[in-house]
Amino acid sequence: MYANAAFGAQQYANVGVRSGIEDASPHRLIQMLFEGGLQRLATAKGAIQREDRAAKGEQIGKAIGIIGGLRESLRPEGGELSENLESLYAYMQRRLLEANIESSIEKLEEVSGLLRDLKEAWDGIAPEKVTDSAGADVRQSA
Repeated sequence: MYANAAFGAQQYANVGVRSGIEDASPHRLIQMLFEGGLQRLATAKGAIQREDRAAKGEQIGKAIGIIGGLRESLRPEGGELSENLESLYAYMQRRLLEANIESSIEKLEEVSGLLRDLKEAWDGIAPEKVTDSAGADVRQSA
C-alpha cells in the first residue's frame, strides 16, 4: 500500500514538472536549468559527504547534462557573450568531471558558485530582453 502511494506521489511530481516545463516561458526554462543544476550539485555534495559514490556520480552526471543544455541554448550570433559562456560552461563541465573522479567538494562548490552567479545575472534580465542580447536562443517558436 505504502509503495503504491509513494509511486503515485512520484508520478504526480513528474506531471507537475512536465506541466511546469510546458507552461514555462523561454526565460523561465533557462532559470529552471540553473535551478536544476544547483540542486544536483548540492545533492552530489551530500553524497560525497556520505561516501555514496553511486549517488555522487549520478548527480554530477545530471549536472553535467544540465550544463550541456545551457551550452546548447547559446546562439552562435550571440557574439562575444556566447563565446565566453561557451568557454565557461565547458570549464564547468571539466571541473565537474574532476570533482567526480576526485570526490572533490571544493570543485563542486567552485562550479556551484559560478552557476549561482550566472543564475543571479540571468534572473536580473527582463524576459523580453533575453532574445535581444543574452546570447541564448530562448525565442518563442511560432
